[in-house]
Amino acid sequence: MSRSALVIVNYGSSELLARNAARLELPSRCRLVVVDCFSSDAERARVRALADARGWRAVLLEENAGFGGGVNAGANLAIAEGADVVVTLNPDAFLEHDALATLVAAAAADPAALVVPRIVDSSGRPWFGGADLYLDDGSIAGASRRDSRAGRPRREWATGACLALSADLWRRVGGFDEDYFLYWEDVDLSHRVMDAGGRILLADAVATHDEGGTHDDAASGRAKSETYYYYSIRNRLLYAAKHLDAAGSAAWLRATPRVSYAILLQGGRRQLVTLPPWRAYVRGIRDGRRLLTARGLPRIGLPERSEATFDRTGAS
Repeated sequence: MSRSALVIVNYGSSELLARNAARLELPSRCRLVVVDCFSSDAERARVRALADARGWRAVLLEENAGFGGGVNAGANLAIAEGADVVVTLNPDAFLEHDALATLVAAAAADPAALVVPRIVDSSGRPWFGGADLYLDDGSIAGASRRDSRAGRPRREWATGACLALSADLWRRVGGFDEDYFLYWEDVDLSHRVMDAGGRILLADAVATHDEGGTHDDAASGRAKSETYYYYSIRNRLLYAAKHLDAAGSAAWLRATPRVSYAILLQGGRRQLVTLPPWRAYVRGIRDGRRLLTARGLPRIGLPERSEATFDRTGAS
């Protein structure tokens, strides 16, 4: 049986660790590695106490390295200590024993596969069942929408909320790209896995995920955090800078106001009467454009007012 490590990155989420990670039943030869990205002395003490009480391997970073940086720290340590398979799991997610064992077995049996479970929320509604990145405009949609988008170029990707891969594949692709900090690092990892000859495998396993529990600034209701909006908008253009040619990047840039507005709508329309979503919209587009131009893409104009004043009830 393969040796494996379940890596969970914590940032101010020790209550979630106590609620979710503490009740995980690990398969044999599986070790839980909790990586704490420093947020406060009190939080660090709680994480240390949980790790000591539960026998977890604790990696205590001195700064917030972001999701990708945190996973890299935990996975690299686990592999150095003999893990053959690495599984990632958000602190606001949970895996039953059999589901975790299935992911480990699938990654061990196919060392070139990036293995993901089907993910549902706490009410049982689908949250992830496969997803695609559409290369013509940089939008993202679930696999269930493929029929309505037939004929458009796309690439599959696996969510970092829960995935498994072999140590061999991890070494080949070099783990997560830490330039993303939060969001799109899993889209980028999926791209590099497939470019390396690997594939994405949807396993016969289910994880439960309560999205948003890891953000202190998450708004009430359906609204997402300003952090989510900012990095989702910015990192879409960072991905373009890293993986697309000039023509593809230009096409994504032209589509940026529309696609970015669709990202805001993931949190519903009611929140659009408040400042944070629009602030993230403006900053995300601005900083994403800077990343593109820093990599040599000529400046391409966006529609007027894309970085100006907005009607709070909709896109400008």
